[in-house]
Amino acid sequence: MIIDTHAHVNFAAFRDDADAVIRRSLDNETWMVLVGSEFKTSNRALNYANKYEKGVYAAIGLHPVHLQEGLIESDDDENGEYSFTPRAEEFNYGSYEKLAKFEKVVAIGEIGLDYYHLDPTQDITAIKKKQQEVFAQQLVLAQNLDLPVIIHCRQAHDDLLEILQDFKKEYGHLLPTDRPWGVIHCFSGDEDLAWKYFNLGLIISFTGLITFSQQWDNLIRKTPLEKIMVETDTPYMTPEPYRGQRNEPVLVQYVAARIAEIKGIKLEKVAEITTATARAFFRI
Repeated sequence: MIIDTHAHVNFAAFRDDADAVIRRSLDNETWMVLVGSEFKTSNRALNYANKYEKGVYAAIGLHPVHLQEGLIESDDDENGEYSFTPRAEEFNYGSYEKLAKFEKVVAIGEIGLDYYHLDPTQDITAIKKKQQEVFAQQLVLAQNLDLPVIIHCRQAHDDLLEILQDFKKEYGHLLPTDRPWGVIHCFSGDEDLAWKYFNLGLIISFTGLITFSQQWDNLIRKTPLEKIMVETDTPYMTPEPYRGQRNEPVLVQYVAARIAEIKGIKLEKVAEITTATARAFFRI
């Protein structure tokens, strides 16, 4: 068994065949956490999770790009052409709290900061401030509900670290000590950055990006396997040898296989340890 810790089968790319994709993964002993990016997709993630007795779980949260209007387009790193224009959503603590209390919700996410997609025609300082405020509010929501957080960060690590450090100063005595309380999803930083997150009680996860770029080989080689989870970020980040096609949870095995190759260990060992970490993290 293996767990795809970050999938978006609840996105429009799977409008016509989401259940078939989910069943295909479950038939291949691949569990998944379906991650929301705003209220609509968070609710949809929960609806899918509720249809399956086990193996499908939900995370709910408001992604920073959904705080503003403006065209969002893919880049080469994200593997695949896509574009969408998000509607600006105001974070409503009560609405997300109500959604997060359902049994199948196992995390708050994906939340965080994204300065890559800022619209230069708007007040960038104000947008950054709003992202930071909403991120902080959702950290508090997670703390109040005793849920871990799934964090997105793009070109904003300095500000993200500052917010996390402040949060830990205030709430550190309430955070779990026997398991991580958050994960930096689709980690793309260096070893120094990874250890800054580890020292805060977080872990990192990798996507199919590592199957077509060697940039993180040394980091993966040095990082304790217990501090790593695997994910697809479906429908994006499709791993080799399927790059260019729509990603789906069953392909998370190729991320694990690449980690095994880099570390010189068996795939079964990577699957065993990352699955144990994910089960403890999400308490599933």
